[in-house]
Amino acid sequence: MASLKVPTNVPLPEEDAEQLHKAFAGWGTNEKLIISILAHRTSAQRSLIRSAYAAAYNEDLLKALDKELSSDFERVVMLWTLDPAERDAFLAKESTKMFTKNNWVLVEIACTRSPLDLFKVKQAYQARYKKSLEEDVAQHTSGDLRKLLLPLVSTFRYEGDEVNMRLARSEAKLLHEKVSEKAFSDDDFIRILTTRSKAQLGATLNHYNNEYGNAINKHLKEDSDDEYLKLLRAAITCLTYPEKHFEKVLRLAINKMGTDEWALTRVVTTRTEVDMERIKEEYQRRNSIPLHHAVAKDTSGDYEDMLVSLLGHGDV
Repeated sequence: MASLKVPTNVPLPEEDAEQLHKAFAGWGTNEKLIISILAHRTSAQRSLIRSAYAAAYNEDLLKALDKELSSDFERVVMLWTLDPAERDAFLAKESTKMFTKNNWVLVEIACTRSPLDLFKVKQAYQARYKKSLEEDVAQHTSGDLRKLLLPLVSTFRYEGDEVNMRLARSEAKLLHEKVSEKAFSDDDFIRILTTRSKAQLGATLNHYNNEYGNAINKHLKEDSDDEYLKLLRAAITCLTYPEKHFEKVLRLAINKMGTDEWALTRVVTTRTEVDMERIKEEYQRRNSIPLHHAVAKDTSGDYEDMLVSLLGHGDV
């Protein structure tokens, strides 16, 4: 379900590295050349280009890009060029810092990545920052937020499709009792949400919907301004219908008075090789406009060209 357009005859990594080096040479940077290469290479291909660039020019491609580019265009190219686990580790670290704190990003990473991918993120985090993601999340959160976020980033869920329907019924009943009591941070509520496989959780929430007449998130909307409840609803959506979560993030990023470039860049760079086609379908259904048209209307220049290319509508 990726939207990436890759040419049929992809040049060798060494050739791409040489072209990128040429793009940096001389007085001005050739941004169009950078886009034409990096926006049309898979994660594995980009990794090989980085290795080839380092071998040929004794410099990390990311450092070269950092020197040559600026602003939103630099951020989208840099995030896209990173290995997915490195990228998520970087975004997670940013999300635990005081001035760029963002618990939503932590929920996204914990709940929309596969168990193995989340494990790789935590490995990359430790390699780069010499501490664990869990350590930083615990340090920078407190109260109910910590109670939810820490097990979310700590878990290694079972990934199989097996479902225990008796368990789904009993846990749907338990969740409904906790919701009725407004015990939203109850230990059992959080245990179910943070440890069950996505298949098991999906069955439980389907049973909840059928048995109690509404999706659980409808029942969690009573206090729509409460940050903990907002994150709880986001976690449930990310675990069950990630495309709905990302559509909402994009809609809010694009439709505000000013564009939220960080959110827009994050979603496009992290989902293009995962489920962007589903997100685009959801966006079209909800907003009656293709996502790439909405992005093009709200952005400009090289930043726009890079985003639109990643969404599968640039020139190859």
